Amino acid sequence: MKNTVLKKAAFGLFATTLLATASLGLSANVAQASDDYCNVPKSEWQSMDALKEKLTAEGWDVRKIKEDEGCYEVYAVKADGKKIEAYFNPATFELVKEDD
Repeated sequence: MKNTVLKKAAFGLFATTLLATASLGLSANVAQASDDYCNVPKSEWQSMDALKEKLTAEGWDVRKIKEDEGCYEVYAVKADGKKIEAYFNPATFELVKEDD
């Protein structure tokens, strides 16, 4: 009986470790994929002022723009009054990610 209990406990520990390792690997791949959107040489970047002008013309009230891992990170209030944190490709101004 003890032998069976120990085997089950060892298997449970192994399964937990395997699942934890797999989930870490998946989250690392997701993070890497989002980084690829902003993998642009600095020589191709447009200015933060140009991004602010573009967003202001679209009705955004831009509060702050900063660089974050190769993207422009924007804190703003959209025309509909919704606060937003958005990430843009600095060369194309393509919206890469949006958080409420």
